[in-house]
Amino acid sequence: MRAVKKVHHRLPKGAGRGQSLIEFAFGMVVLLILLAGIVDLGRMLFTYIALRDAVQEGALYGSTNPTSTGAIKDRVRGASPMIYELVDESAIDVDIIGRPCVGHGIRVEAVIEDFPITMPFLGAFLGRQSVDLQAEVTNSILSPYDCP
Repeated sequence: MRAVKKVHHRLPKGAGRGQSLIEFAFGMVVLLILLAGIVDLGRMLFTYIALRDAVQEGALYGSTNPTSTGAIKDRVRGASPMIYELVDESAIDVDIIGRPCVGHGIRVEAVIEDFPITMPFLGAFLGRQSVDLQAEVTNSILSPYDCP
């Protein structure tokens, strides 16, 4: 029987490090893009929640003072410093559903136009580098009891 001699080809020491470094670089780029996208979506969600809470505050105030639309808009803008900077008064809409008396409704809506997306990769999916955030709340009018 003949003995089979195994031949081992040895690579120079450290030859696999370059390949590992390239794989790490590509993997890190993908992970950083995902992380930045998550941060951007978190910013949008945080701003939307603040906008929704501000609109809820305005609708709550409007349920007891349905005819003072200026004060309702001020209440929406004053609910959060972030919202005050992002929403101008023309972007807040107050509608009375029916008449301004008990049992009818009041709807408050606010829009933040062109909220910037900082990640270009997300903008490529959406087709633009900004989004519009909108919140709307409808409450029942609790006061005044006597309808005109």
